[in-house]
Amino acid sequence: MDMTGVRFGTTDWSSVPTSEHAGESGSATWRTREFGSVRARMVEYSPGYLADHWCTRGHILLVLEGTLTTELANGEIVTLTAGSSYQVGDDMEPHRSSTRDGARLFIVD
Repeated sequence: MDMTGVRFGTTDWSSVPTSEHAGESGSATWRTREFGSVRARMVEYSPGYLADHWCTRGHILLVLEGTLTTELANGEIVTLTAGSSYQVGDDMEPHRSSTRDGARLFIVD
């Protein structure tokens, strides 16, 4: 992640437009900002959300509310609750997320 040339700024996430992304089940609502080559997102997963793909992009992900389950392609399952985070590099471990009751996340990639 290269943050070169990014000036100081603030974001009121409630004013950032949303985009909807359907999962295999449920949906994700993204509020997205781009800072050079870095993308930051406030993401809300609906109850019953299951990603419709295996992701290979690197992320730093922080769970703000709810419980998130992340499955790695090798079969490992990780459950994160509010205040927990994970990090994974580009093309390291394919992963997909789900949530039973919904979750709100902050993701940088």
